[in-house]
Amino acid sequence: MFKIVTIMQMTLMTMFLFTGCTQPGLYDRQTTTGQNSWTDQASEDDVDMSDFNENMTESEMMMTEEGATSNKIERIKFPVSEYSHLPRTGKGTVNGSIYIRDLYGRKIPGASARLYLNPITSYSQQWYEESYVNGNKMQEADPRLFNYLRFTASDKNGKYSFYGVPSGNYYLIGTVKCGEECGYDRLKNIRIATTVLVIGNQVVNKDLTRAAE
Repeated sequence: MFKIVTIMQMTLMTMFLFTGCTQPGLYDRQTTTGQNSWTDQASEDDVDMSDFNENMTESEMMMTEEGATSNKIERIKFPVSEYSHLPRTGKGTVNGSIYIRDLYGRKIPGASARLYLNPITSYSQQWYEESYVNGNKMQEADPRLFNYLRFTASDKNGKYSFYGVPSGNYYLIGTVKCGEECGYDRLKNIRIATTVLVIGNQVVNKDLTRAAE
């Protein structure tokens, strides 16, 4: 009887050593965020929040800031209920390229461009219509918005990827710096925005592009 118990104990110890004590479901964060992501290092101070407060659209690059503060559009109240229902984790992927098309139709890649995924809500929709489409300046965004944004950066060829994206509708936003190669006499920050839908674990390929003006 003693021998049987000893054998059983040794068998259990061997199984424990080979299987280890790793908990199921854990993952390596680096494999889900991608090599070109700066999400892990980003903070509210690092992010170019002009996408959401100063609103330096291409048309506004020709304007001075003098007297502009009194003309900013008031934002709607931050819709807590809308954001509280947004999924915080996911398995979707959004990738593609960001680039400008010059007057001859050539692609000028947005190298090392920062890109954002902004969930579509009544709050972000107001920004899209008032700022991106109509070129108006808006009051500073509620800092709670930062908690719902996802970030990445393109490589030298303008290719980008977002990993672990929750299902939902998003504004995909990026800014390309372009000067003489786009036909401008000085360097400009050209913002590009479009919409993208992510469902489940699908991989969505979406280029972010616009023509130089």
